[in-house]
Amino acid sequence: MTKYLKTVHLSALEKTNGGIIYLLPDIIIKVCTLIPLVFLWRVVMSSGAQVGITLEQMLSYTVISSLLADMLVVKTPASGWLSEGVLLQLYGRPLPVLGQLVAITVGGWLPMLLLFSLPMVLFIPLVDINLMPASSYFGISLLLCISLGFAVDFLFACLSIKLRNMSWLIDRVRMAIVALFSGTVIPISLLPHGMAEAMKYQPFASLGGAPLMIFVGVANIRETIALQIAWNLILWPLALITFRKSQEGMVSYGG
Repeated sequence: MTKYLKTVHLSALEKTNGGIIYLLPDIIIKVCTLIPLVFLWRVVMSSGAQVGITLEQMLSYTVISSLLADMLVVKTPASGWLSEGVLLQLYGRPLPVLGQLVAITVGGWLPMLLLFSLPMVLFIPLVDINLMPASSYFGISLLLCISLGFAVDFLFACLSIKLRNMSWLIDRVRMAIVALFSGTVIPISLLPHGMAEAMKYQPFASLGGAPLMIFVGVANIRETIALQIAWNLILWPLALITFRKSQEGMVSYGG
């Protein structure tokens, strides 16, 4: 465990090697994305639109989605296994590759959590947005979401290993699919024509949208967590088996 914690620490330091100013553009982008979304939902829902969720819940949903964005939709360095050579470097270290990927990813979250999420948690209540979870099960759901996020990411990494030179395209398609089907941008419950009922059973719905719906208190907690557990039990063995087989297809520049 000490080795993994050290990897987390080194990964966090790597993000700030260029100084805190280096992260400032990312922070500004996040702030400039969050503020328009808050105003957009205020305008839309104050106009009388009936979406089955209150304005206060929608604002909380939007803010928490922004503050925990990296955790709600996990993205590890595995997607750059060919272009950046990250994954191949890990085989030269005395730790399991997937364990290292998890530690590196978690370490990469820390600077933005400290420099963006924490200050926003202190500021947001001043504009009358509630950041208290409606249920203590939010924490459990978030952990299941993160776990499932790693499994999904590893499966997409295996796909990029299989198709090799299509890594960039796979990454773009993956981000579009997750943004649409995970509910991190628009809650799945807002989808029209009965789509919400069908969509909540697909695996991406157990990512960011699941803990967010529990946070604002509009989810069936027992059903939501049961689905998250089920998808973890299905996708983790599949991810491990697929990754083990995919290792034979890895190549590096120069041969």
